[in-house]
Amino acid sequence: MLNKTIDEKSSLIKPFLKWAGGKRKLLPKIIELSPNNYSTYHEPFIGGGALLLYLRPDEAMINDLNSQLMEIYKVIRDNVEELIDELKKHKNNKEYFYKIRILDRRDDFKSLPETVRAARIIYLNKTCYNGLFRVNKKGYFNVPFGKYKNPEIINEDNLRAVSEYLRGNNIEILNTDFEEALKGTKKGDFVYLDPPYHPINETSNFTNYTDDGFGQNEQLRLKKVCDDLNEKGCSFLLSNSYTPFIREMYRDYEKYTITVQMPRSINCKASSRGKINEVLIKNYE
Repeated sequence: MLNKTIDEKSSLIKPFLKWAGGKRKLLPKIIELSPNNYSTYHEPFIGGGALLLYLRPDEAMINDLNSQLMEIYKVIRDNVEELIDELKKHKNNKEYFYKIRILDRRDDFKSLPETVRAARIIYLNKTCYNGLFRVNKKGYFNVPFGKYKNPEIINEDNLRAVSEYLRGNNIEILNTDFEEALKGTKKGDFVYLDPPYHPINETSNFTNYTDDGFGQNEQLRLKKVCDDLNEKGCSFLLSNSYTPFIREMYRDYEKYTITVQMPRSINCKASSRGKINEVLIKNYE
């Protein structure tokens, strides 16, 4: 597949969720570093999908361990009009917000229609504090109400555009461990890896976008997967935090490591949202 050029991106599709670690601000640099030619695109930590929705490859595998997130991708692909109708029912007020938030505590939550569950997460994401997806140890959504005056709960045109892209191309949607998701990679493929970042200090550790977390053992396992991709002849690009642990672990790819400064967008105090260093690591020129 020949990667689409920037000139062909006159009609951009936006991510439909705000996601911890989202790559909208880093996107120009990632695009600059992405290979021009590849076969299949793979993104095992899809999150909000900013790069996918910019590149819009003809063949792709997208995955995330967060089952509620991947359900939204499937609903947008298969039932976007029903999803839009459900989103139109939601209201931006505190009492209603908490009524919707506690739905996942109900015994019958999993039996609710998938469009209802998907619309709930999009609604909570748009109206909760800082647009954050976070669950507790039991897997229950626990972010408080955001008190925003006019949040954009629904963007019909964008949802329909995302749906058209997902339906019109060969896009495999998975919900599994990243290592399992990448077993189908082959020589000539491009893999973008955006895992939960290694914490720069003890207080910055945010990994509970699922109830399983993503710790040091997972980071080590991810490094092994990168080595396997390299041996297969796949191109990979990895984003992570600039820490001694990460830099040392990927020292074999130091030649292709780039450091960038990015604003920290998720913090309980606005004064703490300063710039931090991140690394982009790849295995190709």
